[in-house]
Amino acid sequence: MHISSLSNKFVDDPHTVVKAGDIVKVKVLEVDLQRKRIALTMRLDEQPGETNARRGGGNNDRTQGNRPAPKAAKPRGRDAQPAGNSAMMDALAAAMGKKR
Repeated sequence: MHISSLSNKFVDDPHTVVKAGDIVKVKVLEVDLQRKRIALTMRLDEQPGETNARRGGGNNDRTQGNRPAPKAAKPRGRDAQPAGNSAMMDALAAAMGKKR
């Protein structure tokens, strides 16, 4: 639960509103099955989907799950294919007396 969902007023320290082990009433705002998350609020007068609109907007990408696709992993170590000869590699090979 985000700190802004604890109260209708400004909360400087979450410990002033709730303590560990407190039993509180909450409202379920959103269930994200894909990411296995539940959005909760202690603001019982708040309507679902109203959270960002009431607070002045903002970037809502996190709650909608609009993350970019992860990049494909590049092979490393022994499985990695050697890159073509670069100028530095050629100069080093010539200095060492070896040519690939």
